[in-house]
Amino acid sequence: MRLFISIVVGLLLPGWVSGQTALLSRADSLFAAGNQAEAVPLYEQVMAGGYAPTDAMLLKLASANERQNNAPRLLYYLQLYFDHHPDDAVLRKMSEVAQANNLTGYEIDDLNYFYLFYRKYNLYVFLFLFIPAGYGFGVVLLKRRRQQGISGRQKGTFIAYLFLLLIFINLPQRIQMGITSGDRVLLRVKPSGAASVAEIVGRGNKMNIFGTKDIYLRVLWRNQIYYVRRDEVWVI
Repeated sequence: MRLFISIVVGLLLPGWVSGQTALLSRADSLFAAGNQAEAVPLYEQVMAGGYAPTDAMLLKLASANERQNNAPRLLYYLQLYFDHHPDDAVLRKMSEVAQANNLTGYEIDDLNYFYLFYRKYNLYVFLFLFIPAGYGFGVVLLKRRRQQGISGRQKGTFIAYLFLLLIFINLPQRIQMGITSGDRVLLRVKPSGAASVAEIVGRGNKMNIFGTKDIYLRVLWRNQIYYVRRDEVWVI
């Protein structure tokens, strides 16, 4: 989606493209010369301007932040890269960095492996699940054409299968991930500044996002639902 927006804006605003290209070229030159500290802000400026980061850019940003011992930003860029290229090695790298820095949310558990499996094989899973749905739909049409009756059990089974298929397709897309960006991020029990604070977490912890409420994100943290301010989380 961001790549599509970049292309559209580039067609409408050629000056924007030339400016972004100049910044990117300057950042690449600085990075190649070993001046990563100056290259990182330029890369981030390009991304903030709406440029969809390439895989190479994300890996450069991750490498630079690793050299600077900036674990939260390293994990952020690795997570962005992992979102494009789900891989066991990247998952293990994030887990190792998180363990070394006492950060939570990067454990190699069932949820992370499900996400990895889904990202890598979702097309094949969809095709596999659509085969029974297509077969059932064909049977229903054939019986309707032959004016044969369809039992309530068959209808119920088919509708239930379609409902579960719809949930499977949409649920992972509705779940986002976020990494806390502040040193003291307040987890509130309700989406309000007056709500009680259940816990305070530091920078670099990862949590799943299940929706928004005004300026708050609804997140899952240690199997509990809390609310955090949107501006205190880097949304993946």
